Amino acid sequence: MKWEGGRRGGVEDRRGLGGPGMIGGGGIVAVILALAGYYFFGIDPQTVLSGLEAVQGGQQQQQASVGAPQDEAGAFVDTVHTSANDAWVELFQAQGKSYQPSRVVLYEAATNTGCGTGQAAMGPFYCPADNRVYIDLSFWSTLDQQLGAKGDYARAYVIAHEVGHHVQNQLGITDYIQQQERQVSKTQANALSVKLELQADCYAGVWAYRSNTKMNWLEAGDIEEAIGAASAVGDDTLQQASQGRVVPDSFTHGSSADRIKWFKTGFSRGNPADCDTFAA
Repeated sequence: MKWEGGRRGGVEDRRGLGGPGMIGGGGIVAVILALAGYYFFGIDPQTVLSGLEAVQGGQQQQQASVGAPQDEAGAFVDTVHTSANDAWVELFQAQGKSYQPSRVVLYEAATNTGCGTGQAAMGPFYCPADNRVYIDLSFWSTLDQQLGAKGDYARAYVIAHEVGHHVQNQLGITDYIQQQERQVSKTQANALSVKLELQADCYAGVWAYRSNTKMNWLEAGDIEEAIGAASAVGDDTLQQASQGRVVPDSFTHGSSADRIKWFKTGFSRGNPADCDTFAA
């Protein structure tokens, strides 16, 4: 991915500030089970974090640097996140709507969020309460070395997926689905969560199409890297690795095949109208 030179909107950099505790663990199974808390198995961060005490959060926000990070890893996140927001600004404007860009926070181990205390073991996540995407960059090693999703475009897919959740929040989809989930059975609520997550995958594909049309930054193998990431984080793949069996009724993000399918759907034309996973 030829991302260098792309527009950068800045990040909120809390790295090195410390934070409210952290979750430990070791081995691939422990990593998968820890990550299952939010990113892979779709638990709302407001639910995950509601019981955790937010310590030092106000100090972190006051001390965090806001701007363009100088390290390559930070610059990459900044560039991709900015590109994703730029794509959605244009798409909303084309529909006569206003889009408020998300913000991205880089942190280490743990940090305060509008949804409670964020932990690195949760993987990247979006908090709808403060419109921020939170990323501990150690997740890239987990994605690459332990989940087998290698390459910079696999990481770009993750970022674009989280911005996709911000788009859903802007459109009121997130609130509507959460309301519906409270009125149905657990199995039905899981099915709604799957549709929400697959739509975010499709929105990531929309970004991939539109950003490349604008920047021409795709290189050979990039889309395959994104597809590899989508496959690696399918519920069936993760459940088989962590517990040795697959339980479809407990899916909250969708199978590997479905995640790949919907990313490809968004990428095929770059049209958000193709991403109606609820109708499908």
